[in-house]
Amino acid sequence: MAETPYFVSYPEALRILKLHPLTLSTEFKTLDEAFHRILSSDLESKVDDPRFDNSAMDGFAFRYEDSTSPPRELKIIQTIQAGSNALATPLASGQAARIMTGAPIPEGADAILPIEKCDVDQEKSTVSLLEEGKKHFIRKQGENLSKGQVSLKKGALLTPSSIGLCATMGYPEVPVYTQAKIGILSTGDELKFPGEELRENEIYESNSFGLSSLVQQHGHHSKRYDSVIDSIDELREKLNTAAQECDLILTSGGVSMGEWDLVRKLMEEEGDIKFWRVKIRPGSPPLFGYWKGTPLFGLPGNPASSHVVFRMLVAPYLRHSTSGGGIQERKIRVQLAQSLKADEHFLILRRIKIDMSGDQILAYSTGYQGSGNLNSLVLADGLTLLEPGHTGEKGTWCEALLL
Repeated sequence: MAETPYFVSYPEALRILKLHPLTLSTEFKTLDEAFHRILSSDLESKVDDPRFDNSAMDGFAFRYEDSTSPPRELKIIQTIQAGSNALATPLASGQAARIMTGAPIPEGADAILPIEKCDVDQEKSTVSLLEEGKKHFIRKQGENLSKGQVSLKKGALLTPSSIGLCATMGYPEVPVYTQAKIGILSTGDELKFPGEELRENEIYESNSFGLSSLVQQHGHHSKRYDSVIDSIDELREKLNTAAQECDLILTSGGVSMGEWDLVRKLMEEEGDIKFWRVKIRPGSPPLFGYWKGTPLFGLPGNPASSHVVFRMLVAPYLRHSTSGGGIQERKIRVQLAQSLKADEHFLILRRIKIDMSGDQILAYSTGYQGSGNLNSLVLADGLTLLEPGHTGEKGTWCEALLL
């Protein structure tokens, strides 16, 4: 391991990962298919939005100067509907047009009054304006978007609102990154599929299910393989299969320093390791490298640690591979409501509950912080980002990663 970066700092691990991004191509998806996908190029609006001056209200359009001394009676000369191809008649002083929401503003009009602020005579030939007209009830051409304006940038995660914006800009389909196919493989003789009968010293395998959900949350495809026993030959065979079928491999377990940590051993002997071990807790054993040309993260076997390492290493790697796009991590400043164990050399990621009910944003431990205690993660709102050298004392402040 002399030539492999060993026990690197967290920033150094991120730096190395940025040197080895996934290569993802572009495909086009219709708007019905585009939810939760990541744009692979900027989108410029094909039209002004609004395309023309139009009414924000059902009501009447008129010259503002005709409404400055309400009540004021005006002659109704036309009705203008949204989507009608009929040309509107220009308005002169003393005239009004009945207008619907979204309908174009007739020439000469510069104010709107909603229908509930108007009285119409029985013959529907005149309208009495009960208040001054409102100029801001006219939506001006291009006030939202100008034609040619970049409104969604490369890397944007397509949400319901941004998909609606794509349609507004005139796109029936959009360019998105292909979704990476990410293989997930847990290792260990003790692992059994949930629901199977357990013998003494056996446990249910959980990591692959949690990791699969994290992969999908970040907009990619997961392929969960059955767990592999502690056999170097079987592990090699499973990794070879995953390397052929997937763009990225995530293993769980077998990356520490023990005799039966076979992922680490096999990667040392036959793989290409870019770093092994990172100065974060929990989750210090991970490695990153290549197996048969396919990027591979070796994650810890402890459930809480594997989840934390995904958030801290795999998620940034996936974002970098899509121009910084996808699910974005959110951080806030919190004050420690109790003392937490920190470290001089490690970034400490304590699972915390965050209380925003008072004057300060307070962070409390979720309890026992063992690397295998997945329930402590279920109870957590966030992870502390206690930088190396932080005291961890009650009353001090740190950043926290929201979960």
